[in-house]
Amino acid sequence: MRKLFFSELSCRETKLQSVNFYSWFQFDKGKLSSKPSLQSPSSIETLIKVAEPLLLPQFKPTDYVEILAQIHEELETCKPDQKSNLFLLQFQVFRGLGESKLSLRSLQLAWEKSTSIHEKLIYDAWLKYEKKGEEPISDLLSSCHKCCQKFNLLDYVSQLSTESITEETNYPLQGSNMVYFKIGDDMVACDRRKIAALSSPLHTMLNGGFKESKLEVVDMSSNGISPLAMRAVSKFSLTGKLPHFAPEVLLEILDFSNKYCCNGLKEACDRKLATFVHTRQDAVDYMECALELGCTILAAACLNVLLDELPAWLNEEHVVNLFSNMNKAHLSTLVGNASFSLFCFLSEVAMSVDPKSETTVLFLEKLVESATENRQNQFALHQLGCVKFLRKEYVEAEDLFNLAFSAGHVYSIAGLARIASFRGNKHLSIKMLDSVISSCQMPLGWMYQERSLYTEGDAKWESLNRATESDPTLVYPYMYRAAYLMKKQSIEAALVEINRVLGFKLSLECLEMRFCLHIALEDYRGALRDIHAMITLDPEWRMFEGRVLVGQMKVLVMEHVERWTAGDCWMHLYDRWSAVDDIGSLSVICQMLESDLPKGVLYFRQSLLLLRLNCPEAAMRSLALAREHASSKHERLVYEGWILYDTGHCEEGLRKAEESIAIHRSFEAFFLKAYALADSGPDPPSPAAVVSLLEEALKCASDRLRKGQALNNLGSVYVDCGKLDQAAECYSNALKIGHTRAHQGLARVHFLRNDRNKAYEEMTKLVEKARNNASAYEKRSEYCERDLTRADLHMVTKLDPLRVYPYRYRAAVLMDNHKEKEAIAELSHAIAFKADLHLLHLRAAFHEHIGNVSAALRDCRAALSVDPTHQEMLELHTRVHTQEP
Repeated sequence: MRKLFFSELSCRETKLQSVNFYSWFQFDKGKLSSKPSLQSPSSIETLIKVAEPLLLPQFKPTDYVEILAQIHEELETCKPDQKSNLFLLQFQVFRGLGESKLSLRSLQLAWEKSTSIHEKLIYDAWLKYEKKGEEPISDLLSSCHKCCQKFNLLDYVSQLSTESITEETNYPLQGSNMVYFKIGDDMVACDRRKIAALSSPLHTMLNGGFKESKLEVVDMSSNGISPLAMRAVSKFSLTGKLPHFAPEVLLEILDFSNKYCCNGLKEACDRKLATFVHTRQDAVDYMECALELGCTILAAACLNVLLDELPAWLNEEHVVNLFSNMNKAHLSTLVGNASFSLFCFLSEVAMSVDPKSETTVLFLEKLVESATENRQNQFALHQLGCVKFLRKEYVEAEDLFNLAFSAGHVYSIAGLARIASFRGNKHLSIKMLDSVISSCQMPLGWMYQERSLYTEGDAKWESLNRATESDPTLVYPYMYRAAYLMKKQSIEAALVEINRVLGFKLSLECLEMRFCLHIALEDYRGALRDIHAMITLDPEWRMFEGRVLVGQMKVLVMEHVERWTAGDCWMHLYDRWSAVDDIGSLSVICQMLESDLPKGVLYFRQSLLLLRLNCPEAAMRSLALAREHASSKHERLVYEGWILYDTGHCEEGLRKAEESIAIHRSFEAFFLKAYALADSGPDPPSPAAVVSLLEEALKCASDRLRKGQALNNLGSVYVDCGKLDQAAECYSNALKIGHTRAHQGLARVHFLRNDRNKAYEEMTKLVEKARNNASAYEKRSEYCERDLTRADLHMVTKLDPLRVYPYRYRAAVLMDNHKEKEAIAELSHAIAFKADLHLLHLRAAFHEHIGNVSAALRDCRAALSVDPTHQEMLELHTRVHTQEP
């Protein structure tokens, strides 16, 4: 969403000089030449540049656990109308941590806890914006009632305009109750008592000490209301209903009601006018009137339409000015107390479109004005500072970063350090970061990474290594080290370095660098593999600072690799799949998609691999393409079922599977039904039901890849039932057809048969076949002695530092040896870069064990922010809460 912003925030680049590479493509007006060529390595500096790490416009507290705990505690005691703002803050914390699922859930909770219609429509539009990646499958998700309730914009005008037009009641107009309002040559008869009851001013005028109280005819010619509108006012005074009129007449009535403080009449006009707002132009036309006259429903209707049409109108100055020129009274009319939420959303969208635009600045300035508490202020000031920095308005950016830092947002020091560096004072930049590092009990990875930008030689290398040690998810240190190693003519060492991060985090920038390394080694097949991975993750990715589309680069590389037939592709796919080479398998599938093979099943396999590689958005895109290219209705139903299942709608997915089976009994339909049945209800199905479905799947035609998966799953069900012989047979059959992961299931069977050595040997086979696979080492660690366990888990952390089991195991061992501080430190190291429920749960238990109740309670609250429904966590929280002094 914010790729443009993030890429442009990196304003400087570290250029590496004098490194042999190659010069192998030419540009002609921004396009590849018609006859590109690959030559021997000669120069790298024109292609390989490691950009500075991004200066992120996000809320990044130094201790996110503390902030999450504070939010959780406040949610327990605050008033209902304060909860949505707290969940918005929680959303910002998770967004800063890169936890997209958790941040989206927080936004959903902000919607659910909203107490005003204004908040509801803001968060509803925001949710829709965040889910815009689901547009290819929106028709399918809209058929799911739960999805409609969550993500479709509220039809709140119809909810509010519930009054129907009824036949008016005729009151007798006679005697002293009659009053005539003269408008030009027309006389409008009204019931004096009913008209006077519309408001206190009218009552005083018609029944008080004013001359009008003695008159039967009151001249209203100069009050700007037409006879038609006045008759409508008279009818409203008698019936409490407004007839259908054109908007112009309603506006006259609204003006009358505003002059004479007729609140009931004003609300009726407000409701009626809201039903006329359908288009963006309608919203613009009515918004100014709504704000000036304080018509909350009409204003909300206008806002609803405008939010629904984001970001289409962000370049229309007259629309933007509607928001930027609003004063506090206007904002109160428009969104009540939700102005911070509104401008938070508008700023988010504006930054995604053009972070340097005046519109972005205007919205962020309004966001700063709308902040009502310190944490909101920190975030708003920092974000505006980032945009000013991007616009090279360094004086204003420095002031904003200083304010944010003084308010407690330590990450803003990164902005101050970069500005100091631009002014030629790197020593000041280092001094700033050293001060922050020395003041933190556990310095964070970004602090060392920032420090590395302003140092040279050993000091730079040390800072980069400390950054990786503190936060292994930061990609810049790996890229810099790889580029440095390449500069020293050790391309193989550079490849090892970049593979470290690609082993657990598929970064497009890192894939691009590895592509260059493969070209330098003249490994064009490896280069093509990385091109295919980039295309799968983002078909619009542009390489080399945006100069060339990844698809164009693929055409160039394909000239230097042998083209495979369909049979070759299937053979290589089996080989890659059996070797647990997921990126290699993706590459083969990409090549197969260029052939005449059925594309639906290929996109489906692609989605399975992407899920395994922890790329859910790309996986959903592939699944949508599978649906689009399905060759039959029953196949399409299966893909629709998987879409529903993967988006959390298991019951609907189950129904799709059953519809597919009713048309045609297929492997994938039974396989889907087995999955969906297991998760579709509160009570788990009987193992026999799942076994039956998997057995039915295996009777249907399929290829070895999917049958191996089905056999593996069937073996797992048999293990859960205690049927170890049947399980072993399933795993053995899966291995015979190349499903390598079945070694793990067979090892489990050996272990349950009390043969730990055989279990270890079985997992060693998986370790050898699936090279550098962290999961294989982790599972093998369960079947060996403590020293070997430590070695395997050390390898797990080296290959994939995001896997939490090794940290938990090492911490438990330290705790058993009465090394409480070291145990807590082991967990804290991982918690610093990964918001994980199990890590927080264990650290909370350790804190409770040593009597640190406040720290235990803090971790409990933070953990419940990650998963509010976790039963063991809830029990621990309750127990610790009772111990609080």
